[in-house]
Amino acid sequence: MISRSRALVSVIAISLATALLPWSVRAQSGQDFFKDKALTIVIGSASGGGYDTLTRIVAKHLPDHLPVSSGIVVRNMPGAGSIVAANYLYNVAPKDGTTIGLVQNNAPFEPLLGTKQAEYDASKFNWLGTPSIETGVLAVWHTVPVSTIADVENHEITVGSPGVQSTPSFYARLLNATLGTKLKIIVGYPGQAETSLAMQRGEVDSSLYFYSSLMVTESAWVKDGSLKLLVQYGLKKEPAMGGVPFAPDLVTTTEDGLLLQAGFADLAVGRPFLAPPGVPADRVAVLRTALAATFADPQFLADADAAKLGINEPRTGAELTEYIAATYRTPSVILDKLRRLYAQ
Repeated sequence: MISRSRALVSVIAISLATALLPWSVRAQSGQDFFKDKALTIVIGSASGGGYDTLTRIVAKHLPDHLPVSSGIVVRNMPGAGSIVAANYLYNVAPKDGTTIGLVQNNAPFEPLLGTKQAEYDASKFNWLGTPSIETGVLAVWHTVPVSTIADVENHEITVGSPGVQSTPSFYARLLNATLGTKLKIIVGYPGQAETSLAMQRGEVDSSLYFYSSLMVTESAWVKDGSLKLLVQYGLKKEPAMGGVPFAPDLVTTTEDGLLLQAGFADLAVGRPFLAPPGVPADRVAVLRTALAATFADPQFLADADAAKLGINEPRTGAELTEYIAATYRTPSVILDKLRRLYAQ
């Protein structure tokens, strides 16, 4: 019969041996979990758009880096700028790692802006990474009598937008508040394609684009001078836009700089993948590693390039988590002003 003291020594020895195992061995349980599972990716937008296209290309290449023997199911869940999908992932979806999502980049910040429909705490999601970040640009039709962003401080121009509280309307109000521009918002255009057509027909003067989308849909207009690019905005400058001025460089007060930084935070998170809260940490680590490997996969990049998705600077899940947390730490005086701009 083994004495109690010898048994205790054995338990301690086993515990020490386990603790000293290499991380790759101890994390193996996370890898093993997915081997006999199917993965569902929920997209917070309709089929056929850029988010949908990206997700389906990711779903094609992710199995090369994540051992899901039962495949990947892609499920569209559009509504309220991805708030419907975010609510589902937070409140309903399985919290075991078998369901993840891709939401529009406004979704992490809707609770911060006071959106009542956003029934989730962005800090509790497990952010997995993004293959790119976005840079926005204000573009005017070539016949409009303005040539610089300074001209728009003295000359009112119209900008097309889907609705009063849509992202383009919010960005227009943000530029007016910080740069002193005179952008008059004209609502009622369902999407970017309709706004571009309205600009071509002379119904509106300008439109606010993501640069990556602009170069997919209207690159010919940029090249032949049909569009004049007046100002770019976001986390960082887009090198391809060369001398187009950068909004954060144009503000004259610290408060306006902070307002732009918080207001354009969604551009910095790009096209964020996420998992529900409560997923075990080892499985989150596996998902983050697999997505990062997918974003760097030459075959994925070739397919994304062919689809003109504008993949540029991937961000890890940890980087997204910190950036979102930092945005939520924005001083209250700035957040109050931001919320007023959003609610107008």
